[in-house]
Amino acid sequence: MADLNLVLVEPEIPQNTGNVARTCAVTGAALHLVKPMGFEIDDRKLKRAGLDYWDKLDITYYDSLEQFLQINRNENLYFFSTKAHKAHSEIVYPKRCFLVFGKETAGLPKALVEENLDRAVRIPMRDELRCLNLSNSVAIGAYEVLRQLGYPELS
Repeated sequence: MADLNLVLVEPEIPQNTGNVARTCAVTGAALHLVKPMGFEIDDRKLKRAGLDYWDKLDITYYDSLEQFLQINRNENLYFFSTKAHKAHSEIVYPKRCFLVFGKETAGLPKALVEENLDRAVRIPMRDELRCLNLSNSVAIGAYEVLRQLGYPELS
């Protein structure tokens, strides 16, 4: 099982998920997809965004956020949200961790972020703007963890 785990909760845009899959493939991170999703996994746009890397992925699917949280309750979970107080770069990430991102239109549930403020992180941005693109946010989070760990197994 991979040390770096990237989690998309109810992703809606296939191209974003394809881009995240590509990030997982090139970094060795595992991809966790939490249903419902706004597309089918065989969506042509999803495959195109991930190109020919689908056979290089470690993907786990969950039927709900509750199922994901139950199965991974003992893991180091970090919840990315514009509502968090700590910057993603303020955290010292352990070797094995899960970076959890919400759906494009709504992010993670407010209650989940509020219940986990000690593990809720944000990517700094200008106040008057809503958010970054999901796949960009995932890449920023993933590469911060990898930077802290010395880019293990990457050249």
